[in-house]
Amino acid sequence: AFDDFIFAFFAVEMVVKMVALGIFGKKCYLGDTWNRLDFFIVIAGMLEYSLDLQNVSFSAVRTVRVLRPLRAINRVPSMRILVTLLLDTLPMLGNVLLLCFFVFFIFGIVGVQLWAGLLRNRCFLPENFSLPLSVDLERYYQTENEDESPFICSQPRENGMRSCRSVPTLRGDGGGGPPCGLDYEAYNSSSNTTCVNWNQYYTNCSAGEHNPFKGAINFDNIGYAWIAIFQVITLEGWVDIMYFVMDAHSFYNFIYFILLIIFLALRTSPVERASII
Repeated sequence: AFDDFIFAFFAVEMVVKMVALGIFGKKCYLGDTWNRLDFFIVIAGMLEYSLDLQNVSFSAVRTVRVLRPLRAINRVPSMRILVTLLLDTLPMLGNVLLLCFFVFFIFGIVGVQLWAGLLRNRCFLPENFSLPLSVDLERYYQTENEDESPFICSQPRENGMRSCRSVPTLRGDGGGGPPCGLDYEAYNSSSNTTCVNWNQYYTNCSAGEHNPFKGAINFDNIGYAWIAIFQVITLEGWVDIMYFVMDAHSFYNFIYFILLIIFLALRTSPVERASII
């Protein structure tokens, strides 16, 4: 009921202004941008009410409800001045946005050229490796938190920091027991008092099917590279991305991310100085 009262109030106000100022013309009702916004919202509200009377659901019209609070801007002079100033500064941001796009584009191309497909590297079992019937192993080594902290390895042609030789030793009792010390040949021996370290057979580093974070973080194409770059400049989780590419490609890849962080500092420092002033 209160929503209906507010709509009726603004509708009556619109009609009164149209009668007093006229409808079309430079100094008439529709000559002002804020009045055109009020007119659009009121007309959309009328269409919504007419659809309700006919029991017709049209969600696209109902979304106009979110614009109703904007009508209060025209009634508060200080808020209206502030919004006008913000709109006037939008063209000035064009050069800043162009610079950001240029940096994203350059760093994105570099990332794709260096690391396309590398974040899918995993340690697989050898192709000719045969298992006993009672053993069921994953195709590649998986960590406890495989999606967010996968074991990304470096292929022989790369110079990454992590190889399949670094796969942790399997522990007994579901990971809480002592390290397993046997190899595959000793598996059928009845005198053994320890378990088989099956992780030692994940020796083949090759490209798999999945990227970290449900496939969202990778440099397989320019689009995904921009997503990773955006996360880096937000300073949220960028260290994980840096470690991923360092593990898969080279230790010196940290230079790429340091340059991105420096760009972020140079971009935000003028804003911080302005806020202090």
